Amino acid sequence: MEKVKYRLNDPRLAPRRTKLEIPGWAGKREPRADGSREQVWHCVPFSEGAQYGIELFYPYDFELHVSTKDGHLILEGDWGEPPPDSTLQWPPFRNFGDTFYTYQLLLDLKVPPGFAIRTEPHPRFYADATGTVPIAVPALIRNWWPMVFFCVFKAPPEGGTHIFRPGEPFMQIIVIPEEAPFELEPMGRDEAAERELQSRRIYANRPTLGKGTEWTSSTDTVFDGTYRHLHRAAKEKARQT
Repeated sequence: MEKVKYRLNDPRLAPRRTKLEIPGWAGKREPRADGSREQVWHCVPFSEGAQYGIELFYPYDFELHVSTKDGHLILEGDWGEPPPDSTLQWPPFRNFGDTFYTYQLLLDLKVPPGFAIRTEPHPRFYADATGTVPIAVPALIRNWWPMVFFCVFKAPPEGGTHIFRPGEPFMQIIVIPEEAPFELEPMGRDEAAERELQSRRIYANRPTLGKGTEWTSSTDTVFDGTYRHLHRAAKEKARQT
């Protein structure tokens, strides 16, 4: 198993593997049953994607409100005096051309050779209905760079506000290969036919594969457990090889 090592400027910034918060940002603990409201965690691809990375938490004891008014960025927080012996700029948040803002976090993540880290919005951004979740701008940082000095966020729209709350995750980091050495090309006839056959077989066997797991949501969307069953089977097969 590969290791990702971290070095902190502030112990309150300690990262952890991203978790689904249920109940919480990932939604209510509703069963996959008729009449339930769809929750993002009902979707296995989303759940796996959301838990793929490393989440960072806002470490301060007060809220920071970031808003845009008359085209200008406004940062509102009760910062007070800088911490003693701190190497941080103070406040650690800065306007970045009114359309972005930065956060100086001073976090070192050391990934294995051949890998890099990439900043992303925290997955709770996609489940949020309030428009208040900070939007981290994607950035790829190579493993030879010894510190994430700052991260960049997109400013909220005119009249909108992003809120950093104590103990809430504000960004996700994923570990990826530092290069993307692939090319796009159309499938050959035989390969495309094989994939089409796989698709048709799944469709034809869906009543069997999803038997006993069918349910209709409160918005009349029909779900079943076909993907979940195949997902478990594929993982089990991978473990045995």
